[in-house]
Amino acid sequence: MSFEDFDLDPRCLSVLKAQKIVEPTAIQDEAIPPVLEGRDVVGIAQTGTGKTLAFTLPSLTRLAGGPLKKSMMLVLTPTRELAQQVHQIVDLIGRPLGIGSVCIYGGVGFDKQIKALRQGRAVIVATPGRLLDHMGRGNVKFNDLETLVLDEADRMLDMGFLPDIRRILRKLPRERQTLMFSATFPDEIVRLTQDMLDEPVRISVGAIAKPVDTVRQKLYTVHRVEKTGLLIKILKEEHIDSALIFLRTKIRTDRVAKALKHAGFKAQAIHGDRSQIQRQRALDGFRSGRYKMLIATDVAARGLDIEGISHVFNYDIPDNPDDYIHRIGRTARANAEGDAITFVCPDEMLALAALEKALGHNLPQEEWEGKVPVLTLFHPENKETARSRRVSRRRGRSLLRRR
Repeated sequence: MSFEDFDLDPRCLSVLKAQKIVEPTAIQDEAIPPVLEGRDVVGIAQTGTGKTLAFTLPSLTRLAGGPLKKSMMLVLTPTRELAQQVHQIVDLIGRPLGIGSVCIYGGVGFDKQIKALRQGRAVIVATPGRLLDHMGRGNVKFNDLETLVLDEADRMLDMGFLPDIRRILRKLPRERQTLMFSATFPDEIVRLTQDMLDEPVRISVGAIAKPVDTVRQKLYTVHRVEKTGLLIKILKEEHIDSALIFLRTKIRTDRVAKALKHAGFKAQAIHGDRSQIQRQRALDGFRSGRYKMLIATDVAARGLDIEGISHVFNYDIPDNPDDYIHRIGRTARANAEGDAITFVCPDEMLALAALEKALGHNLPQEEWEGKVPVLTLFHPENKETARSRRVSRRRGRSLLRRR
C-alpha cells in the first residue's frame, strides 16, 4: 500500500514524495479512506504513529475540491507546542493547494493572530482557551465550517478543556464532518463521541496504552533525596547526549534543571509558567542540540515531536499509567531504539503497582549501590497457572459443600 493508492490530490502526493514519505502508517491506511468519504471518524492510536497526516491529507484534499472560504476547517489541540507542530504540517501540505492556515494559541500577543483571522484562512489550528478569546472578541466566525478535528482528545479532557470544547461546539454548524484522534479511549471520550459525532467510523490501531517494543524499560529504586545524584550519575556514566526528564511540579523542574547545569550539563527547563518565547527557545535549543537535557512537566509529554531522543527519565513516576506511556513515547520513535528509566521511592509503591498492572509485567529493577527495597503489589502469573488455581479453589468449595 502506498499513498498513491488513495484518491488524494496529486499536489499532496508531490509534497510527500519530496519529504520521502512513501508508505502510510497503519492509522493513515485506515483513516484516510473514510475521511475522504466525508464520514465522521474516531481514530485511536499511540503517539508517534502519524495521526496528523491521517487527517490532514484527506481533509485538505476535500477542501481543495471546492471554493475556498474563511474558517472551513478547525483543528483543536491541548497545547501550544502541539498546535505549532500540527500547523507546520498543515502549512506544508496546504501551501501547494493554495490553502492558507493560521495557528492560534496563548502566551503571545493578539495582534498578529487578529490580523490573520480577519484576513481569513481556510484552516485554523488552535488551543481552546485562546480560540474562545478570539471568538468572544468577534475576530472569527465559523459559518462556513466543514471539518472539525479534535487532536489528542484524551489529553484535552485530562487538562480540563471539556467545558471550553462544549462552548466552542455551541458556536459551530451542526452539519459538519468531525474527526477525533486520541491515544486512549476512556469513558469521557466515549460520551463525547456520542454527543459530537454522527455514526462515526471507529479505528483502533495497535495495542493501546502499551509501550513500543523498541523501548528498553528500567527501574531504579531510590530514596527521594538521592534522585538528583542518581540522575547525574547515570547521565555521566552512560554518556547520554539527548534526554527528556519528566517531573511532576514546576518548582522542582527548575530545581533539577539548575542542578544539572551546575554539574556541567547543557540543560533547560520547560513548563507552564514559562513564557511562550522561553518555551520555544528551549524546544528549539533541544532540537538543535544546543541543550542536551530538557527537563519538563507533563506539558511536554504529548505532541512533542523531536527526533533522536535516546533517553526518557521519569524522575517522578507518574500517577497515571497513560502518562507513562506518553512520556516514554518520546523516545524510540520511527522504529528507533530508546531507553526509558524510571525512579521510584518506597512511598510510591501504589503508583508503581498501578503502572505494572497496566503494563502486565514488573519493570526490571536495576542493581546499583543505593538501591532501596520497594514493595510491588503486582505479581504477574502464568495465565494457565492462575486458571488452574481458580479451578482448584472451585473444586475445593464443591467438596466442602458435599461434605
